[in-house]
Amino acid sequence: MILGIESSCDETAAAVCIDGNITSNVIATQRVHEQYGGVVPELASRAHQQKIVPVVQQAFSEAGISVKDLSGVGFTQGPGLLGSLLVGTSFAKGLAFSLNVPLLPVHHMKAHILAHFIDQPFPEFPFLCLTVSGGHTQIVRVEDYLRMEVLGETSDDAVGEAFDKAAKMLGLSYPGGPEIDQLAKSGDSQKFSFSKTVMPGLEYSFSGIKTSILYFLRDQMKVNPDFISQNIHDLAASIQFALIQMLLDKLVLASSETGIKEIAIAGGVSANTHLRNELEKIGIRHHWKIHIPEFEYCTDNAAMIAISAYFQMKNSSNNEIDLEVQAMPRMKF
Repeated sequence: MILGIESSCDETAAAVCIDGNITSNVIATQRVHEQYGGVVPELASRAHQQKIVPVVQQAFSEAGISVKDLSGVGFTQGPGLLGSLLVGTSFAKGLAFSLNVPLLPVHHMKAHILAHFIDQPFPEFPFLCLTVSGGHTQIVRVEDYLRMEVLGETSDDAVGEAFDKAAKMLGLSYPGGPEIDQLAKSGDSQKFSFSKTVMPGLEYSFSGIKTSILYFLRDQMKVNPDFISQNIHDLAASIQFALIQMLLDKLVLASSETGIKEIAIAGGVSANTHLRNELEKIGIRHHWKIHIPEFEYCTDNAAMIAISAYFQMKNSSNNEIDLEVQAMPRMKF
């Protein structure tokens, strides 16, 4: 019985995993950041301090266990916001030490990938996973539960950040990615086009398209101050189409180069409906076996931390209480 704790950014979450099955998954979202147009690190860490105990207690209650039943404590070690990570790390250390059970540090992005093993059907190894979030954009080759290799990643901004920054340019609220997704459903994705940075191999770059969107909107607004409001649906659809196409072009290349046809997506942006729909279409053309997580396991959650800790504990002989372990905001993959 493993408790998973997630506190990398602005979601305070706890989940219980019993013999590889998730029996509770509790998430407390921090609404305080909406008025600032982005996550404020100091406010995030304070909110984690306030919410972590009641969230963990609720996870125990929904799983029908008590704290004394635990056989391990998993937590997000990184990457993420330092203040936020410190709250989860400190709580996990104290709990594991008090119970004398293994302390299991988890890499946040690897956990997103292992979320595919919460509900069946599970991917078969090896598989490729496109991990897309506000802080990361990567194509990962997954050999097994503990062995993964990054084949390509963004050299600057993540696609999730590009979505949010574009949404801000359109005057939408934070987080902007879901709003763009919703508006795009009734827009023409071919109405506008934007310049993209062409990167070699499987590398990404999203800073160029952000600049292209900014200059395009600036020039149009000079001619027509109401341009954005009059074209909001088409703009959202066109921006979303361009960003998703950039993601999928590289994924097709990765599959071609590796010969792997087991394809998965993970991370917050994997909740985007256009990405999910287009992936299904491309999968049919290329004879891929597609794996798309449930929406609740796309954004930051503790179920993915708990299942990752489970596989770590099951497949490793070194499961000790290492109180020297530190939160790592820039943790390498």
